[in-house]
Amino acid sequence: MTESLVVGVDAGATSTRVAVHALDGTRVGYARAGAGNPTAHGLDKAVSNVAAALGDALGTHDGRRVVASLTGVAGQVAEMVPELAKVWADHGIAEGPRYMGDTPIAYAAGSPEPDGSLLLSGTGAVAARIVGFRLDAIADGLGWLLGDEGSGFWIGRQAVKAVVGALDRGAPPTGALAELVVEHFLGDERPAAPRAVADRIVRLAQADHMRLAALSSLVSRAAAAGDETALKITQDAADCLVATLGRVHVSGPVVLAGSVLTSEGPVRQAVVERLAGKSVSTAGDAAGAAAWLAARDLLAEADAKALHAAFTAVSP
Repeated sequence: MTESLVVGVDAGATSTRVAVHALDGTRVGYARAGAGNPTAHGLDKAVSNVAAALGDALGTHDGRRVVASLTGVAGQVAEMVPELAKVWADHGIAEGPRYMGDTPIAYAAGSPEPDGSLLLSGTGAVAARIVGFRLDAIADGLGWLLGDEGSGFWIGRQAVKAVVGALDRGAPPTGALAELVVEHFLGDERPAAPRAVADRIVRLAQADHMRLAALSSLVSRAAAAGDETALKITQDAADCLVATLGRVHVSGPVVLAGSVLTSEGPVRQAVVERLAGKSVSTAGDAAGAAAWLAARDLLAEADAKALHAAFTAVSP
């Protein structure tokens, strides 16, 4: 059995990661490729990126040694299943991968316990109750336009609304947050009149709304500098996230995932403080978690729990 291999895939909206492990947890291959979300990027592109990452991760390892595999996909579609089976067969792997959404895998990246909750804040935000490593209930995750409260996008939008609102009232950009927001959009080329600055920021934000999500880290910087508006935004974000979690959490550990909650900063700190008394952990590598879930059925329960950290260690 030590010669056997398992494969885990984390196919997301921005990148695809594939981890190859021996059953003792040793990582023997790891690779990254482009986006693997078939809904956002099309089936052909998603499958092609998974195939590229799988080939790189396997390297010289014989695909016939793979005894189990699991693919977690953001934006999953049923049509992807037979396409992945073809890719697996091309590599000599006897069976195609188990196929599921990315939410249970994000949870498994942070806990070996089968029942618990996931709280994720990255570009978007969602909370989920997990039972038996399967999705049981979900809250938010409704997208940047109508939901995702407490997400990186939400944080950035709140910051821009505050700054643009002040500019609209004729106030020049002062304070750490205002300076960072204006610099983010305009650099050093900015109109003299506050209203003209506001108009230009609005046009740029409307042309590329994802620029708002990139502001999340700047809000954290401003909050660390003591900016009152930034501090309020981060506290409000934490309140939103914990309220969303409260709609689904029943018992068990809470796994924090997504860049906003896995990076040290004021939002993570505020969320952890609000969850005092609960068992809270941070998600590790999702591709490794998918490999661990694939291996779990082949291992004794105690062995699987003991090996969880080896599988989910963040890849360099």
